[in-house]
Amino acid sequence: MRNILIASAAALLAASSNVQAAEIKALITTAMDAAVVVLIPQFEKASGHKVSFSYDPSGGLARRLRGGEFADMILVASPELDKLIAEGKVVNRVDISRTGIGIAVKKGAPKPDVSTPEALKRTLLAAKSVGHTAPAGGGITALHLLRTFEKLGVAKEVAAKTKLAAGGPNGRVSTLIVNGDVEIAFQQVSELMTNPDVEVIGMLPDELQQITINSAGITAVAKEPDAAKALIQYLTSPEAMVVYKKTGLAL
Repeated sequence: MRNILIASAAALLAASSNVQAAEIKALITTAMDAAVVVLIPQFEKASGHKVSFSYDPSGGLARRLRGGEFADMILVASPELDKLIAEGKVVNRVDISRTGIGIAVKKGAPKPDVSTPEALKRTLLAAKSVGHTAPAGGGITALHLLRTFEKLGVAKEVAAKTKLAAGGPNGRVSTLIVNGDVEIAFQQVSELMTNPDVEVIGMLPDELQQITINSAGITAVAKEPDAAKALIQYLTSPEAMVVYKKTGLAL
């Protein structure tokens, strides 16, 4: 199911009125962190359900589900969810949000020009250090960034001064910036925006950008499928969209 469902909080209450209060186990991509910490409490208050959730990069969550970790629903980048559906691990797809790769520096630091591919190339060559997530961490930006640096003709130069973040809630790229480990860094903009000590100076230019759709689905082994469906429905509501616009998830 690929169409975004639209429901208000009132409609959610009506839809949930015949569903006994349940505890939903959810696996959610770290890219949704800033929005989820606002929306989950709102959903719990509106529905009476409780949500137990944990974060990781999309690839990491997919590995966890394949490895046998239980969840009623999973919210990850759509390519990972599509693989899980094809494998029979997840039974449907609902698109939730959209985000892209942002570029950030420490708050108060100079803001180099990253507005065009040529400007970005000059900035990368001039930077003393560059940060992004490690490909092995399961995030979806690292491989795209490596291809982008190749496309710009600066892969060798950038690799020599790159520091990698593990990804996930305890390995954010923004931490590398704040700690002074890197001068400039790349990550999904929704994740960069969660750290008040970094400043997003722009997005990858359109010609180089990767837009990610984050999508949710009910797992094949869900114990609370109806409650999980209500949660997904809430995450597509107009109330949720307001939060996404503030957190870099409504590009």
